[in-house]
Amino acid sequence: MSGFKAFLMRGNLVQLAVAFVVGVTFATLVTALVTDLFTPLIAAIIGQPRFSSLAFTVNHAVFHYGLVANAVITFLLVALVLYFVVIVPYQALVARTVKEPDPSTKECPECLSEIPIKASRCAFCTSVQPPSS
Repeated sequence: MSGFKAFLMRGNLVQLAVAFVVGVTFATLVTALVTDLFTPLIAAIIGQPRFSSLAFTVNHAVFHYGLVANAVITFLLVALVLYFVVIVPYQALVARTVKEPDPSTKECPECLSEIPIKASRCAFCTSVQPPSS
């Protein structure tokens, strides 16, 4: 039982649960924005009272393309917000934290160990090193 408790109390599991709840809530918010704000604007432009009521019938089967359009708009808005709120800042953070290689060391071509740039022999495999440029 203590192992199960330790599993539940791990930080990444709690963070994942919180992220899931926030994601579901965010998706609900975006769906409400699309359904109650954006699609009525589009419906007003095209002259329909309700955008989600757009449909056509073939052999007594009704195809609600307005609902599909709602889903597409919702997906695009979620993707845009995730890109600009999560991906772009994350890439900027990673670009700032990428460590530049140390100019005082080089990699041994034989054993791939990191050695001083002025070394004439590798301290690990004792191979002769080419002169550094």
